[in-house]
Amino acid sequence: MTEHTSDSANSPSPPPPSRQPPRSHPSHPALAISNINTFIKVTLDIEKGLYITWSELFKIHARAYQVLDHIIPPSAAEMKQATSLQDTDPDLWSRVDAIVLQWIYDTISEDLLNTILERDSTAALAWNRLRDIFSDNKNSRALYLEQEFSKVQMEQFADASSYCQYLKSLSDQLSNVGSPVTNERLVLQLVSGLTDAYTSVGSQIRHGDSLPPFYKARSMLVLEETARMKKAAQTSSNSAFFVSPVTHSSGHIARNPFHHRYNPTSNRSFTTRNSRGGGSGARSSKGRGRGSDHGGQLHQQQYAPRWQPMSS
Repeated sequence: MTEHTSDSANSPSPPPPSRQPPRSHPSHPALAISNINTFIKVTLDIEKGLYITWSELFKIHARAYQVLDHIIPPSAAEMKQATSLQDTDPDLWSRVDAIVLQWIYDTISEDLLNTILERDSTAALAWNRLRDIFSDNKNSRALYLEQEFSKVQMEQFADASSYCQYLKSLSDQLSNVGSPVTNERLVLQLVSGLTDAYTSVGSQIRHGDSLPPFYKARSMLVLEETARMKKAAQTSSNSAFFVSPVTHSSGHIARNPFHHRYNPTSNRSFTTRNSRGGGSGARSSKGRGRGSDHGGQLHQQQYAPRWQPMSS
C-alpha cells in the first residue's frame, strides 16, 4: 500500500491544456473600400439617364471585390459548383451586403435615393428597383431623346467639347432605352449642327471616303477651335498694341497715331473758339502759335482777345 502511494507521488503531472488560438477576424475584399466614389465616378441621375454606364462600372467593381452575387444572384449551376459565403458565414455575408448597399446609395442622386430607400432593404432589392425605374416608359423616353438629339446645335454651347459631350450623352441614353445610334448618324448630326465658322472642318469630315469615328471627328473639331482661339488671341494682342496710349519720356500720354482719326468739323470748332492759328495743329490761347484766324503771322506777340486792345 505504501509502495503504491510512492509511485503516484513520483509520477509526472499531466501537461496543462493547450490554449486555442484566438479566432481570426473575418476578412473580405469589400471591407477595404472606404470611398466608393473613387472607383465609380458616375452619379446615377434620373435626368441624365446614365444607367448603362453606371451599372457597368458598378458590376466591374463588384466582380473585382467578389460581391457580384449580392446584386446578381448566381445561377443554380454556379451555386452547385461553389459554396456561398451566405451559407458558410451568414454574419459576414450580411455585413458585406450592407456595404454593397451603401455603395449603391453613395453613387446615386438624392432624388433616386429617396425613391428606392426602404427599411431593411438589401443590395439586390435596391439594384432591382433602379433597373425597373430605368426600364419603364422606354418608348416615351426614346421619343423625347430622339427629338432632343435631332435639334442639337453647336451655338447652344460654350465650346466644342461641351457640344460633342452632349451629343455623346444623348446617344448613350438612346442606347439605354433600346434605340442605339450608329456612328455614322452620330457624326452626321455633329456636322449638321456646326456653326458657319466651322464649315470647313465639317466639309473635311463629310467629304472623306468614309465617315470617321466619332472620337476622331470630335478631335478635328476641337483642334480647329483651338487654332481659331489662338489666332483670335494674337489678333487681339496686336490690336491692343496699336490702341493703347503711348507714353512719352516726359510722362505725357498721347494717343497712338494709327488709332486717331482726324475730324475736320470738330477741329474747326475747337480752333475757332480756343486757338490762335488755323488748322488742326493750332495751339491753345495759353501757348505760342503761328498764324491767325485769317492766315496772318504774329511774331513774338502775345495773343490778346479780340474785344481788348492790343498792348503796346
